[in-house]
Amino acid sequence: MSGTRIAVDVDGRQVVLSNLDKVLYPAVGFTKAQVLDYYTRIAPVLLPHLAGRALTRKRYPDGVQGQVFFEKNAPRGTPEWVRTERLPSPGSSKQRETIDYVVVDDLATLVWTANLASLELHTHMWRVDRDAPDLVVFDLDPGPPATIVECCRVACLLRPLLEADGLVPLAKTSGSKGLQLYARADGLGSSEQTSAYAKGLAQRLEKAEPDLVVHRMTKALRDGKVLVDWSQNSAAKTTVSVYSLRARDRPTVSAPVTWDEVEACASPDDLVFDSDDVLARVARSGDLFAPLLG
Repeated sequence: MSGTRIAVDVDGRQVVLSNLDKVLYPAVGFTKAQVLDYYTRIAPVLLPHLAGRALTRKRYPDGVQGQVFFEKNAPRGTPEWVRTERLPSPGSSKQRETIDYVVVDDLATLVWTANLASLELHTHMWRVDRDAPDLVVFDLDPGPPATIVECCRVACLLRPLLEADGLVPLAKTSGSKGLQLYARADGLGSSEQTSAYAKGLAQRLEKAEPDLVVHRMTKALRDGKVLVDWSQNSAAKTTVSVYSLRARDRPTVSAPVTWDEVEACASPDDLVFDSDDVLARVARSGDLFAPLLG
């Protein structure tokens, strides 16, 4: 089937699929067809979190061990039915004033995106129809030898601070090595104000737990500690979407987890979930991140 192109109907849209037997995760033989299958099956819970948000794709045309490139602009040949939004591009590395972002509102667009070997899906904390973020995120990134176990300790310290401010934090794995906390940001203001709020909490945690927490990106400060990365709340930055695959040896997923799971985490393996795991978890428990949809 390598090199072949197959036209399929997805909710009334024609999507051309290609190279379905190409292995994108060589360590486990996970193919492009399996990537498409995962994204199609997870779509009912994934799409509400992508809808209305400008999407940045990390594409791996030769698999996770090959070259990767970030893609923000809609690529040449984008079907006319794919929604795009022309938006300002603050901080663009290519000095663009605007970018024509893809917005994934429906299954056909998601399948088309996945067929481009867009393994990782990254979004902003704001929707294209709003002038302020609707989400706030804290990206907890462990500096070796710290692991996600230490990230869970930090999450449990951060949770009551957020709740004291009237926010309801939810946790998900990064799908890589860390943990991320999200909450609705209604009322926090602009991206600058939301970033300042997140930075303030990160600084409070560092002051209270200097042997465990750091809020600055400087690598020399991070050994054995957890970086509470507040900067992802910038209007120019993106964070991996919930339910997105990650480009690891295995097709791991950025998966929502319960607070019971966070509190009980004793080993890094406790919070590693691949595509099959996540499909089973959703079938059993639904979308744990649904409260973020408002």
